[in-house]
Amino acid sequence: MTKKIFLFFFILLLHLAHAQTITFISEKTNKPLPKVSVFGKDGSILAFSDIDGKINKQLLKPEQEKFQLVYNNISVATLSYSDFNQEVIKINDRIKDIETVVIKKEKPAKYIFVKGNFNAYVTLNNKLNSYADGIITYIFDNKTKKLKDTRIEQYRIFRLENAEMDRKKLSSWDYGIFLKIPKIKNIGNVDGFRNMKDIAFKELKSEKKDQIELTQITNDEEIGLFGYRISDAKNVLNLAFVPNSRKELRDLLEYNRIEFLKLKHKSEPQYNDIAIYNNFYPIDIDFGNDKTEKMQFDINSSHYTSNYWEDPAFPNMQPVFSSFFKEDLKEKPNQK
Repeated sequence: MTKKIFLFFFILLLHLAHAQTITFISEKTNKPLPKVSVFGKDGSILAFSDIDGKINKQLLKPEQEKFQLVYNNISVATLSYSDFNQEVIKINDRIKDIETVVIKKEKPAKYIFVKGNFNAYVTLNNKLNSYADGIITYIFDNKTKKLKDTRIEQYRIFRLENAEMDRKKLSSWDYGIFLKIPKIKNIGNVDGFRNMKDIAFKELKSEKKDQIELTQITNDEEIGLFGYRISDAKNVLNLAFVPNSRKELRDLLEYNRIEFLKLKHKSEPQYNDIAIYNNFYPIDIDFGNDKTEKMQFDINSSHYTSNYWEDPAFPNMQPVFSSFFKEDLKEKPNQK
């Protein structure tokens, strides 16, 4: 009798856990869609689907009313709260196909140059706090495939104008200091992560790309320093490669990393949720022997000589954010 009761409650718990998740799938392939962002009506990023296409339904609140789904940096749907009563939601993901990475003629060379587009943004309690995008080239040693240098070619910086810096109220801070370019080192040996104890490794194969999700819990205990508290640090890395490839540098299609942590001053009743998003999309791969001078990434200014963001293939998230924050999102002066 005891075993039957235990089994009943176990099945009930599984059912409840399943009912609390929503799965996004491709309308075209019926495969799960990772990296779908769910925006509330106030611009808050409420959820971000994992490699199985799942989000936690409890993160969505009725008072948000309308929810915007963003996939591949494009708004793909607007749903009401009642639309999330279904366990599976199909998304039209055919709006933006994956761009082919051009591999230029390989020759004996010291370095590999991986050039591409990036965007990066920081959210405070789910709302945008700062944003950057641009064009960047990563320089790898051709023999060891280790990252040797990073060359930023052009970029834009956007910051919110209404941020404050009350030392005892971290919910008012400008977190532009966390705004950074993607760090794509150590991606040439993905298989090395499979058996690491502190990393959860998941893989999803499809006709267009092979996707890998690496989740690392770096610190789940509270740490105190100078009256401040930090807790629940976590990193999630998503990589996409050419289908059925060896998953080397030349096979990389997408790079996405999110760092989560909670911060507060000891006088604040609740933690503040910080999320740092970094995305990189390769354009071409070249080979050479010289490392040219690089530009410094300055979060207080933009630096560009062309309207690179107008390219239809560019991952421009700025229109999505500006639709919510209007004039609050200000571009920093362009230092040509």
